Amino acid sequence: MSDSSIIPERQLVFSPALAQTIGLEEAILLQHLSELFQHRESQEHRGYAWLRVQRDWLLDTLPFWTAVDLHRVTRSLADKGLILVESPPLHEAEALVFAINESRAAARASTPEQPYQPPRRSGAGLLAASWSPSEDLLQLLALNHGISRKFALDQLEDFICYWRERGEVSHAWENKFRQHVLSRWRQSQQDTGERFRPRDESLHDNWYPSEDALEILERAEITRAFIDDAVPEFVLYWRERNPKERALNSKFIQHIRRQWARYTSALSHDTEPTRIPDNWRPTEDVYDILRMSHIDADFADSLLAEFIMYWRDSNKLYKSWNTKFLQHVKYHWAKRNQLATHGEQQDAYRGGRTRDRSLADDLNDRSWASS
Repeated sequence: MSDSSIIPERQLVFSPALAQTIGLEEAILLQHLSELFQHRESQEHRGYAWLRVQRDWLLDTLPFWTAVDLHRVTRSLADKGLILVESPPLHEAEALVFAINESRAAARASTPEQPYQPPRRSGAGLLAASWSPSEDLLQLLALNHGISRKFALDQLEDFICYWRERGEVSHAWENKFRQHVLSRWRQSQQDTGERFRPRDESLHDNWYPSEDALEILERAEITRAFIDDAVPEFVLYWRERNPKERALNSKFIQHIRRQWARYTSALSHDTEPTRIPDNWRPTEDVYDILRMSHIDADFADSLLAEFIMYWRDSNKLYKSWNTKFLQHVKYHWAKRNQLATHGEQQDAYRGGRTRDRSLADDLNDRSWASS
């Protein structure tokens, strides 16, 4: 408020139509700046009328804004092509040097009684069959809403047909056309979003993952049999929670990956005693341990067939055949080295004799099986 109780503070005037088109803050500042041409002498440069106004004066006359706010709104007007600026940002500079982005004559024609606003057609009347929007309106639609000129003009035929059939008169066909285009634009954006939005999928009894989902899972080396077995459980789970769940294929991939990880982990650390399979092979961990013990892998492989045959015939169950095989190999490796050392000692005393045991003793030796 002014310090004087008799003279009120200066009122700000702006066009509601302009505010609806370019934004409230932009409309206030644009019309505030345009009125300065009625009271200050401008300088003509490059065909435009330029003014220099102090930042402090703007802050005094627009006390609801800070210097940062002034810079933001000024930048917005410049980005929309409504003003030209030849000064540093207002939160750094002491003054704003600007021009209205129109001819010098048009700038001087803007008065407080006739504020700057988009061009309007002549007085109220029926919409002409040849009516078309102004270039200013098309530019403002593009700058403020990102609506292309082609999209706006594509709506013209329906707009003219609708209002001519109604037979109504108006003096603001520009504004009606702007509202018509904005409505169609929002509907178009919504339709586009709907096309790319994941559709609700009904979970029926015969639901099955898509080929893309199956390909992703098979690339992860998950067997088709495991996938098929998991489908009924997955369908039952989601039907009880949300029968129209979205992105079912993505959820199915996550579900199968978790189940497969648990399954393979359980196989690797199974605690249930089992019978040794015909095609059983020790894991790489076994060979790693043997290498650390300086035991030859070929020696271990030479014992594998006899090891499997013995335990298949015995029909016994064990929790870890890896551990059993490791014990078996270490036993025979130590035994072989012991025999070799013993044989060398006997050679020294018995003239080269290398065996103290018969072949039958070796074949009948099953002490490793109880180790």
